[in-house]
Amino acid sequence: MVAILREFVRVGVYKRSQGRITRQVTFAAMAIAIALGLLRMSSLLVTSGPGYQYGVPGALLLACLWASYRMVNFPAFADFLIAVEAEMNKVSWPTRAELFRASMVVLIVIFVLAFVLAGYDIFWKLMFSKVLHIL
Repeated sequence: MVAILREFVRVGVYKRSQGRITRQVTFAAMAIAIALGLLRMSSLLVTSGPGYQYGVPGALLLACLWASYRMVNFPAFADFLIAVEAEMNKVSWPTRAELFRASMVVLIVIFVLAFVLAGYDIFWKLMFSKVLHIL
C-alpha cells in the first residue's frame, strides 16, 4: 500500500519515450469521463450555492486529473500501455477499398439473415395460427 501511495506522489514519468501516444489517449479518455461526471455533480449541487457548486467539483477535478496522470505512469499500467502500442504498430490495417468490400459483405449478410429470419417468423406464425384455429 505504501508503494502505491509513493507512486501517486511521484512527479517523474515512467519510461518517458515509450508508449507516449497510448498513454496520452488513455489519460484524455479518463479526463473526459471524469470531467463529464463532475459536470453532472456540479448541476446537482446548484442549490448548495456557487462555492459548493463549483468548488467541490473543481477540487475533485484537479485531484482526479492528477490521479489519472499518475495512473498512466504507474509502472505496471504503463508497461501494459507500452505493450498495447507496440502490438498496434504490428497490425496490418486494411486499405480503404478492402474496408469498403468487407463492410458491404457484412451488410449484405445482415440483410439476407434478416429476410430469412422474417420468413421463419411468418411461417411459424401461420402454422401456429392454423393449429389454434383447429383446436
